[in-house]
Amino acid sequence: MDGAEAGIEARLARALAHPGDASSDYDIDPRLPVPEGRSLRQAGVLAAIHLDGGAARLLLTKRSARLRHHPGQIAFPGGKVEAMDDGPVGAALREAHEEIGLPPGRVEVLGALPPHETVTGFSVTPVIGLLRGAFTPVAEAGEVAEIFSVPLSHVTDPARFRIEGRRWQGRRRHYYVVPWGPYYIWGATARMLRSLAERMNR
Repeated sequence: MDGAEAGIEARLARALAHPGDASSDYDIDPRLPVPEGRSLRQAGVLAAIHLDGGAARLLLTKRSARLRHHPGQIAFPGGKVEAMDDGPVGAALREAHEEIGLPPGRVEVLGALPPHETVTGFSVTPVIGLLRGAFTPVAEAGEVAEIFSVPLSHVTDPARFRIEGRRWQGRRRHYYVVPWGPYYIWGATARMLRSLAERMNR
């Protein structure tokens, strides 16, 4: 491990060690109605940080436009926790293998951020993992339209984030965005990245 990689790993470890509350889509939108008696479904997503040649880049996917839920959106690889999974970490690693061809054994799991509650009824645990050396991702054709990466420095800089809004179910909904080139990273993905950025800049 070179000095740059060691420094990135140390910063991530410190960020994960910071105490903090769970985040929510309702954080910046308290006027959104919260369903009474809601039962959240558990899910895990993988924030895979690729370390190769001293650079640190976060792997993300663009969901297929043919999907019923969240078509064309930017997302972490991941999904709901199934019976065969070892909790959210297991779900995140399994889904990353399926969606981008990342073998679980290649991922060095550093820890996880507190869960994020979505307006769609999920409690999503962002799992932070390192990937070292060369890796060629393979997109799952039915679910992933594209796999790309962004510099970790971009998505961990709070100044890169802004709040935008649009009409959703008859109401104005607000959310974080952190665009990168042609990629519009927003919603729950941006909110979870914002949590990581806040911790890494304390």
